Amino acid sequence: MANYYQSESTISRGEDRAASKGADQLDSAGQAILKLLHKAAGAAEANSRQALETAQRLSSQLRAAEDRIAELEAEVQQYRESAERAENWLHKISAEIEDRLISQPEENRREMSQRR
Repeated sequence: MANYYQSESTISRGEDRAASKGADQLDSAGQAILKLLHKAAGAAEANSRQALETAQRLSSQLRAAEDRIAELEAEVQQYRESAERAENWLHKISAEIEDRLISQPEENRREMSQRR
């Protein structure tokens, strides 16, 4: 019977060592997984910060571009109004030239020819 208890004790110690070795492997694997998760979380946070900074920079550039577009549209409107006023003046001047320098001399010539 002594051999039986000895072999049972040896088996029990072997199982304890195997269980201890398995627990160590599980602890190591768990720690490795946690390290990878922390590393991945850090990378995700860095990517998120970079994306936010980029979005803010682009948003600022977009606002500046929109402001510049508004300025240019206002300038274009001023030039259109100026061009329209200039066109109206040219039309008036043209009409005046037509009336005073082209039509009147013809009328004057007709009147003179009728007087003769």
